[in-house]
Amino acid sequence: MSIKRLLIANRGEIACRIIRACRDRGITSIAVFSDADREAVHARMADEAVALGGMTSAESYLDIGKLIAAARDSGADAVHPGYGFLSERAAFARAVAEAGLIFVGPPADVIERMGSKTEARELAERAGVPVVPGATSAAQDDTALAKVMASVGFPVLIKASAGGGGKGMRVVRHAGEAADAIGAARREAQAAFGDGTVYVERLIDQPRHVEIQVIADTHGRAVHLFERDCSAQRRHQKIVEESPAPSIGPAVRARMGAAAVSLATAAGYVNAGTIEFLVEGAGNDARFYFLEMNTRLQVEHPVTEAITGIDLVQAQLDVADGLALPWQQDEVTGRGHAIECRVYAEAPSQGFLPQAGRIIHWEQPSGPGVRVDAGFETGSDVAVHYDPLLAKLIVSGATREEAIQRALRALDEFIVLGVRTNIEFLGAVLRSDAFRSAAIHTRWVDDNVAALAAAPDSALVEIAAEAASVSQSSRQPGAATAAAAPDPWRELRGWGR
Repeated sequence: MSIKRLLIANRGEIACRIIRACRDRGITSIAVFSDADREAVHARMADEAVALGGMTSAESYLDIGKLIAAARDSGADAVHPGYGFLSERAAFARAVAEAGLIFVGPPADVIERMGSKTEARELAERAGVPVVPGATSAAQDDTALAKVMASVGFPVLIKASAGGGGKGMRVVRHAGEAADAIGAARREAQAAFGDGTVYVERLIDQPRHVEIQVIADTHGRAVHLFERDCSAQRRHQKIVEESPAPSIGPAVRARMGAAAVSLATAAGYVNAGTIEFLVEGAGNDARFYFLEMNTRLQVEHPVTEAITGIDLVQAQLDVADGLALPWQQDEVTGRGHAIECRVYAEAPSQGFLPQAGRIIHWEQPSGPGVRVDAGFETGSDVAVHYDPLLAKLIVSGATREEAIQRALRALDEFIVLGVRTNIEFLGAVLRSDAFRSAAIHTRWVDDNVAALAAAPDSALVEIAAEAASVSQSSRQPGAATAAAAPDPWRELRGWGR
């Protein structure tokens, strides 16, 4: 049975992205929204929308009961979780299936298997995929974990078994730091994931983060769609991603792709997912180690779409419909270079403090090789309750240098007034010698954050007020006609970041 009515259990730019895919396919899109998102773009853009009530994520987008009820009441026959929220919760995938609906993602048991870092690591070892040297401990008391650290050898990384995004993660460089680090990691993991289990890995100093996009159907075929380099991270959160990875050679690329497909097959994986690796060294001498698997669509999936020409959301829907993948591995090809920049409502000059408020002017770039996936527009409210991601800027070019230059041009044309953003910060990252020479690692942004954040993020609220005042004065009696009046957004465009 093909999907006719799809409930999108998410918000913001990914909900809008999936709604567009539904339109391309002739599927009725059904949005859900919280009280804070009543006027949100995704709620107005969808064919239908269902109110969940509540302001916070826990009261709305994380409430499995409300989402299942919304799907049933709206007559949906499938649910797409997007990313974040419940996208990697086995309980949600299971509830969708038990309600007789199609879950656009992997089965619940696979999410459970790959969602446990310790179980995923063991599966990777059995599949012959290199893993970071480390160990788990059945006993989770401080003494047992300290012994594991000593056996692995310092420096080590304590990691939460159940989660990601840097939560429940601590570096321990010597035995004296162990007790405090174990306690902090355990508490953070428990708070974030409801599971305080941790494990220990050897700390790989200055690694690159390179991931492989995989997709598998229900007919036994799994392929990879090449890699993405996600080394530009701030506090373990990716901010700039690109494909192809500029620092690995073709032999390493081929081995990583084969390893990712091998692991996905061993896991019984279905639909789109990502195998993440840490990489040491460069060229064909680089060494890679399995990090984790994300059992969902990734935020950075558009860079893969840009170089392969494959629409990943459509591919997800094909697989959910029971169709076979239309290509063999050797039929998947890449072309050119693509870069994604994540635009956040945050103030780099104030320690990246998340911002909230109304966007009084939104002007996004365009042109050849430029794509913007956004969930906001002029008049949108940026709520305090959710992740501050506003949009993703995706650019492509024939070469990496062309893509970088196009990204810088597009960032310069991206104007958001009303809340502060990290647009200038992103430009500083791309202009840096280290990024241009592909010499960064996963801690590079954090190590250089003071210099990168020195770029102004603009007093947008004050500037916007001034712009509004200029605009208002142009409408007073005796002022210049509207046609001749200065456009405040153009006059202040250099400030619009």
